[in-house]
Amino acid sequence: MKVLQDFSVFIETAKQGSITQAANIMNLTPAAVSATIKRLESQFSCVLFIRSTRSIRLTSEGQLMLEKCQQAVDAIESGVESVKHDPNQITGHLRLAMPSDLGRNVLLPLLDEFLDLHPKLILSTELCDTVVDLYTRPLDASFRYGTPPDSSMVALPISPNNDRIACASPDYIAKYGKPTHPSELVNHNCINFITLVKYHTKWRFSKQGEKCEVIATGNRFANDGDVVRRWMLAGKGIGYKTRLDTQPDIDSGKLIPLFEDWQGDHIPLNMVVTDKRQLTPALLALKTFLQEKLG
Repeated sequence: MKVLQDFSVFIETAKQGSITQAANIMNLTPAAVSATIKRLESQFSCVLFIRSTRSIRLTSEGQLMLEKCQQAVDAIESGVESVKHDPNQITGHLRLAMPSDLGRNVLLPLLDEFLDLHPKLILSTELCDTVVDLYTRPLDASFRYGTPPDSSMVALPISPNNDRIACASPDYIAKYGKPTHPSELVNHNCINFITLVKYHTKWRFSKQGEKCEVIATGNRFANDGDVVRRWMLAGKGIGYKTRLDTQPDIDSGKLIPLFEDWQGDHIPLNMVVTDKRQLTPALLALKTFLQEKLG
């Protein structure tokens, strides 16, 4: 950083009261130190030193600039230290985006556990079921299902084997019956997820080379994954959600998986950043932690 170097030369010269001594300490030639002083005097439009054949001393303007330059150097050095990545220190402010259902019901308790392990860390979350723009939003990373459409982004696998699964509540099954084949979904009320540009009504299943694609129909649509989940739990219909989203409700008996011998769409969960250089110790530690919990 050229300006930092110039300021440091000026500060050392003022401290030593000698261009030659400052040059020796900073491993520079006296000519280089003298040229730096002249360059600063030209930039500041003032004389910094009164020179004699044996010594130099600061002018009043030079004394004022010395104080300002020292403050600037201290601030820059402090800033550089604050962003250095110490692998043994998990600190800083993590800003994360994530799908609503996954964030509220799966990631939130895990993030709480992660913060308990690293109490110096600060966390901000943005829950949204649309793809956020990491280039314009003040975010460090985003948790996304599937492969990012922008190939320049870096996708780190968190749950690479995640897939979609059809589920319904015990109340719904008791009232309307349990379908045994994906094709029977046409006779049931299906709850669909939507985005601004797409209705996700194509539910795909496969089993030993056999494929089945169903156009799911029903009287409920939502652009929020957690709303879909709440309708499923309330017995309003069958949903087609990721295994990560539904597994806690399956384990508690609130939802019952359907077509367990069939495979739904493969939809891996990734932690996405725009550049590998964004992978701070905190992000890397979070990636490893979540891989162990969800992978």
